[in-house]
Amino acid sequence: MGDTDKNSPIGVFDSGVGGLTVVKELMEQLPKERIIYYGDTARVPYGNKSRETVIRYSREIAGFLCEQNVKAIVVACNTASALALDELNKSVEVPIIGVVKPGARAAADVSKKGKIGVIATRATVNSGIYEAYLKGKKPEIEVFAKACPLFVPLVEEGLTDDPITDSIIHMYLDELLEKGIDSLVLGCTHYPLLKDSIARVVGENVTLVNPAFETARSFKMLLEEKGLLSEGKEGQESENRNMFYVSDSPDQFRSFAGNVLSIGIGAEDVKVKAFAG
Repeated sequence: MGDTDKNSPIGVFDSGVGGLTVVKELMEQLPKERIIYYGDTARVPYGNKSRETVIRYSREIAGFLCEQNVKAIVVACNTASALALDELNKSVEVPIIGVVKPGARAAADVSKKGKIGVIATRATVNSGIYEAYLKGKKPEIEVFAKACPLFVPLVEEGLTDDPITDSIIHMYLDELLEKGIDSLVLGCTHYPLLKDSIARVVGENVTLVNPAFETARSFKMLLEEKGLLSEGKEGQESENRNMFYVSDSPDQFRSFAGNVLSIGIGAEDVKVKAFAG
């Protein structure tokens, strides 16, 4: 670790486009950093896959990012954070964090009634990881977790503000609201892209917790602690500053990324890197 160049890029990966919500927060909170992003668009979603498969995919992508000489990695996927982070910590030599712990910490801090909703993929919900972290912080907390498998395809198809989406949000969240939750963790990095629609449904008495924001804040502290903050210039929009890799559909990703990040991404900036299997 002593030889790591603090001006090397940071690596970020997700099962698809959702991790761009983390990239956006990283750009705002760490404007001097260069980012290499990998979106596994050929194999999205991870939420319905087995633990072994998610670990394999995550190892492949982390290995690829390390080949690009990144100085640290953000696992910008709740499912991979829940199922693969411990394994990655054993095999990856650079500092690495996930999105679950920062989001859980923030939810515990903002909840006044101690009734917290968590919406996520089936794999994240079944792992019980949010409940474990939340109860570890405050044992009296009640956690109501709900898998929302249709949210990811809605986001990937660009239906973030659509009557169909509102109906599906009601279908998933009405029962959590009946439990009296006062905070709701958007436990998948795709979900902040539905934040406005979700806020309309849950109302002003429920605080939405965006783990993407909290993760960027925690990652900044990690880089400071390790002495790895970049000394480069600000200006994330400069040409060839950030690199984006996907495993499929680069044109669709490019269009989506431009909307999420509010900056143009050139054709040459999105490269396809596929993995076998």
